[in-house]
Amino acid sequence: MKRILCFITVAAVFMLMTAGITPSESANNSFNQGFEKHQQGDLVRAVKLYTKAIDDYPSFTMAFQMRAIAELQLKKYQQAINDYSMVITFGEPYFKAVGYYNRGVAKNMTRDFVGAILDFSQAIELDKKMASAFFHRGIAKSKIGDFAGQTEDFCRAAQLGDVDAERWLNTYYPAWKQNQPPPPIPQPNPRESPT
Repeated sequence: MKRILCFITVAAVFMLMTAGITPSESANNSFNQGFEKHQQGDLVRAVKLYTKAIDDYPSFTMAFQMRAIAELQLKKYQQAINDYSMVITFGEPYFKAVGYYNRGVAKNMTRDFVGAILDFSQAIELDKKMASAFFHRGIAKSKIGDFAGQTEDFCRAAQLGDVDAERWLNTYYPAWKQNQPPPPIPQPNPRESPT
């Protein structure tokens, strides 16, 4: 979880530096104060300040992004999902990719694995080198029983540099680097009753 939040924060700071359209001074001030409170760990105050920034500038993508991160940390998953949807609505392509990725993470946390897979797939469509989207999509696929899909996504994530995916593959499928297909995953026999 710490790794995810670190990635999200780095992505958010990058987006802030590269954003082309600037909100009003009032919205920027509220956002900056919210970001400061966020860094200090005062998540409730940060959410209020991000909300004020959004009230002053309703398409402030970065404020939606950072408010969603704080909401996710506060375990307010539905609010975070709603804000990530706004990031997708208002964002440029990079914002959209990060918005889909983050919304997928939030959906994984709420056990909406099918929804998470769809969001990770959208993130990958926009950024084909987003290793973490492949990794987390693989996790969601495993939760719905698509173990072949999990392995395929983990292979792609590892090829793109995701160390967690590589660690998992090295443990369970050591021949993955030689492009050998993984061994078949045992499927339960439907005629056998569980004991």
